Amino acid sequence: MALIPVFLSVVFVVKNQSCYIRECLTVATREISSLASDYELIVIDNASDDDSISILKSLTGESGLPNLQVYALTKEVDADTASWVGLENALGDFVVVIDPMLDDIAFLPAMLDKAVSGADVVFAKNRQKMSQSLAYRVAFSVFNGIYKWISGVHLAQEAPQYRLLSKRVVNFILQHPQPTMTYRHLPATGGFARINLDYSAVPKFTQTKRLGGSIDRGMRLLVSTTRAPMRLVTSLSLFGAVANLIYSVYVVAVGFLKTDVAPGWVSLSLQQSGMFFLLSLVLLVLGEYILHMVSLSNDGPLYHVGQEFTSARMTRQDKLNIEEVMTQPQKTGSMLG
Repeated sequence: MALIPVFLSVVFVVKNQSCYIRECLTVATREISSLASDYELIVIDNASDDDSISILKSLTGESGLPNLQVYALTKEVDADTASWVGLENALGDFVVVIDPMLDDIAFLPAMLDKAVSGADVVFAKNRQKMSQSLAYRVAFSVFNGIYKWISGVHLAQEAPQYRLLSKRVVNFILQHPQPTMTYRHLPATGGFARINLDYSAVPKFTQTKRLGGSIDRGMRLLVSTTRAPMRLVTSLSLFGAVANLIYSVYVVAVGFLKTDVAPGWVSLSLQQSGMFFLLSLVLLVLGEYILHMVSLSNDGPLYHVGQEFTSARMTRQDKLNIEEVMTQPQKTGSMLG
């Protein structure tokens, strides 16, 4: 098969996979090198505490794998943040994010074919799922239902983790103040040409996926990628203010029209409704202020790269960020009149 004339970046996120990482990267290099004319393999080690770092360092040596770039994080971060480390440092025309234990790299040619045909975003969803606990499945369905109701996107079906992005999509995400969070949903909601593909492959990872490790990530994703939760708070505050104002009018009307009103009821009711009216207004203003500050905030980097290794062997055909200037040979001598 002829090589596709593109520069392809492939991002792997790994953690404590020293038993599989050498074979996995060797297979990946063989697949990628037979697919694209230029490529790089970016490995993000998510703070492994086994022998992964030493193995990755050996793979970047003279006798190791070509075009391998390794970023070792000093502390563990969520999968989206770790993926963004690779995307942020990728140089390719197209960038692929793969979980080597769950996703099938053999499906990459079909994804790249769609990308070079004009798609800026290609999602691939594996029909075969890893084992999940009952609590995880229930919470997963509820979360995706709520997120689809809020944003119109079902993350699991319409924006899976296995994805190929063009460089202009990556640059678009970079313009947002918190790209590590918007990366998860923005390719599906940014208006780019998008294709969703399905495939079937047995996941290499056999551990049961449980609920505990995903609750925090799901809540951060829900809160940080949409204003709907805070907008619900401000809407309820506005409703409370209006309801207390209407109730105050009702109390005044009763005081004027009724003669058998209990002593002190009017003044007590007006006092309570007035206090709740002011409290609702305060919550409304605070909610809007928080929304405004969140839209402007940037909490800084969420990760730090502790070590970085680059392959001693590089096979890139073109020089990057270098402009060659042709110079004209200088003539010697002088013109005689």
